[in-house]
Amino acid sequence: MGRGRVVLERIENKINRQVTFSKRRSGLLKKAFELSVLCDAEVALIIFSSRGKLFQYSSSDISGIIERYRQCRYNKLSQTGNLFDQQSQSLYQEFLKLKVKYESLERTQRHFQGEELEPLGMKELMNLEKQVERTLAQARQLHMKKLITRQAELSEKVHEDQELNKKLKFKLRDEFPDLIAEHNNPIHELNEVQAINQFQSETLLNNTRMFEHHNQEGKASGTRQQDGQSSHDRNNNGWLV
Repeated sequence: MGRGRVVLERIENKINRQVTFSKRRSGLLKKAFELSVLCDAEVALIIFSSRGKLFQYSSSDISGIIERYRQCRYNKLSQTGNLFDQQSQSLYQEFLKLKVKYESLERTQRHFQGEELEPLGMKELMNLEKQVERTLAQARQLHMKKLITRQAELSEKVHEDQELNKKLKFKLRDEFPDLIAEHNNPIHELNEVQAINQFQSETLLNNTRMFEHHNQEGKASGTRQQDGQSSHDRNNNGWLV
């Protein structure tokens, strides 16, 4: 009949607990001795009983084994700590770079909005003015391009409507010739053509006026910039403005 399975839990009976401790302690010390002999390993075993009594075994000097264990453990922790420190330092440096870049972009945005301009010098203000004018010129150019594109689309739409109107007139003429004959007035057709031509002319005229207005604003801004540069040069030469 085989042995029953041992339940791993604290033995409540004090005598049985002491007997089990003695037996298993002896077996553990024997296994440590066999491991050191058979495998040529350095083994150190330390046992404290529930009463605080010390039992130990070592294949060599136990102090040397413990010191060797401390060195191995310290080196491992030191390598892990150095790697963690390097990663933390690298992340911190990257954070500082991103922070400086963010603050610079935020400051530039405030300058474009006309805020915090007092600390800027003459050269910085002139560079800011050039950037604003360049951005404004690009925006105007893109706006004009979209207006021209929209005009072409509207002209194409007018042409399509004219063709559709012609087709409908032909269809009505075939189906209701008497009704069309009463309303077939050349003056009415002429008025339609004049209205279409007037629409196209007004659209082209408005786009031309807007383009000329943008050019005049750009020239006026360039004149103001040249006057400011001339005043600055005269101030540098000691002239009175």
